[in-house]
Amino acid sequence: MANMSNIRRFGTASCGLAMLLVGAAIAHAQAAERSVWSGVYTAEQAGRGKVAYDEQCAACHGAALTGGDVAPPLSGSAFLNNWNNTSAGDLFERIHSTMPQSAPGSLSGKTVSDIEAYMFQANGFPAGQVALPPAQPMMAGIKIVATKPAG
Repeated sequence: MANMSNIRRFGTASCGLAMLLVGAAIAHAQAAERSVWSGVYTAEQAGRGKVAYDEQCAACHGAALTGGDVAPPLSGSAFLNNWNNTSAGDLFERIHSTMPQSAPGSLSGKTVSDIEAYMFQANGFPAGQVALPPAQPMMAGIKIVATKPAG
């Protein structure tokens, strides 16, 4: 009889663990489906990003994020067409590893995510309650989508 009791406990624990894993997989899948339209940065973060942008980026990309002689625009249709259906993590990696042009890779993760938040704000994406994370892997599930989804 003791063996049957142990088997039932093991079966119940296994079932609970399986349900927990399924729940985690569903939560991960939902998180992976987030887009810039779901409020992935805070207004405060975008404000810090504007200050950092003005100091680190505006000389090449323009004060209004419209681009310069050799630097592409960081707002508007050209930017959105270029980054549409990529991830915020892809954009983070590009900025982090190649900018500023005079000192590539010198910006901290927090500074890059703040600048990215400012870029999202400048492109009309809404602010939310949680700041954009300061690391590329944590942004991989945030999709840049140029057109606001219906609904």
